[in-house]
Amino acid sequence: MVIKRNEPCYVLGVGMTKFIKPRGKVDYTELGFEAGIKAMLDAQINYDDVDQGVACYCYGDSTCGQRVFYQFGMTQIPIYNVNNNCSTGSTGLALARNIISHGGADCIMVVGFEKMMPGSLQSFWNDRSNPTGTSGQMMAETRGVTNAPGAAQMFGNAGREYMEKYGAKAEDFAEIARINHEHSQRNPYSQFKDVYTLEQIQQSPMIHEPLTKLQCCPTSDGGAAAVLVSQDFLDARPHLKEQAILIAGQCMATDAPSLFSKSAIDLMGFEMTKYAAATALKEAGVTPNDVKVCELHDCFSANEMIVIDALGLSPPGKAHELVRNGDITYGGKVVINPSGGLISKGHPLGASGIAQCAELVWHLRGWANNRLIKDTTVALQHNLGLGGAVVVTVYKRADGKENNEISSAEVGKKNKLGYNPAVEAKGFTEKQATSVRSKTRASAYALQDTEKKVQARF
Repeated sequence: MVIKRNEPCYVLGVGMTKFIKPRGKVDYTELGFEAGIKAMLDAQINYDDVDQGVACYCYGDSTCGQRVFYQFGMTQIPIYNVNNNCSTGSTGLALARNIISHGGADCIMVVGFEKMMPGSLQSFWNDRSNPTGTSGQMMAETRGVTNAPGAAQMFGNAGREYMEKYGAKAEDFAEIARINHEHSQRNPYSQFKDVYTLEQIQQSPMIHEPLTKLQCCPTSDGGAAAVLVSQDFLDARPHLKEQAILIAGQCMATDAPSLFSKSAIDLMGFEMTKYAAATALKEAGVTPNDVKVCELHDCFSANEMIVIDALGLSPPGKAHELVRNGDITYGGKVVINPSGGLISKGHPLGASGIAQCAELVWHLRGWANNRLIKDTTVALQHNLGLGGAVVVTVYKRADGKENNEISSAEVGKKNKLGYNPAVEAKGFTEKQATSVRSKTRASAYALQDTEKKVQARF
């Protein structure tokens, strides 16, 4: 079923922080503030233009969103706090898009942020049932349990099943990681930028076969934000239409009964991804063959393998052949994760989905000139959370044209910032931050010293 929407919705502005190792040095208030200010500067709006706010995070007390948004202004708008595991950021985008498309708002800012703990993911609520407990139980009954981190076992088992059923080999998964690490060196926001050979990927410490350490995403601190607007809002600013990116199709879905089919692949939400992809592509009026660039949820190389299949980017059971043929990187059929993906860019849960959006927006605008996939008309995003939820989004340019490379000097003129945020991670001045904070309802007390802390990092 395709939901009937009456109004188009566009991404007008994006912004993000560098993704960094979680060492407790930067608070979520700073991460959210930096990302939000950058997104508003990019959209060339003021916070007084924002009708509603959506805050996306997994780790933190209730109303962290208000704590972040009040730094922009205390304008009494609705602020929603969203937590949907690793799909939290794109869940926020889907929420905002649905509100705008049904006439509920003209401008919504979505801000994702995460301050994480070092090491593998943890649960902090041990006095109640774990929401993924039934999935863990199914894994134990079908594949057993090891001492490896739980998520690595689940996704690694899906990789093993793909090998058993379709003939993929361990080096195919390693190649996925090699490509993502290679891509990340051109992303100024990436947590890691080291490039590895296939042998180095394979020889890194084994976590859960076939997954070695360099095939697993790290935990990260980071923030990302997007400004979504209606057709009326964009029409009132015709000079910004060439940077506006249309959300042409989108579907947020949850699990089907096949989750518990005893298949390790199904246990990772294969059916919900397949359904969401088909629904979003249908709404956008495109097919997987139209997609030239894709940001997908590669929390582990094994998940990228099965998601390539579920999205329809390869024939069923043939994702590993796409990898072997060089068809998931530059010069191939589709460039997957030009940002470096979660494996190398990093994975601050609440920000990841919005960072994927930012990357694709920069490509469709032609701003990502150091890693551009030229002549692109359709970009695809996939963001998944166990438990479970998935959001698949199809983006197109508002003018319907192909992207063309734009020089960084020209970008700096267009955005009035003097630099290209797609290829250079910079901060902002106090004057720039003040220009987008509320003109009438700003509070210095709510801001505290956040702005000074952010500026001190640049």
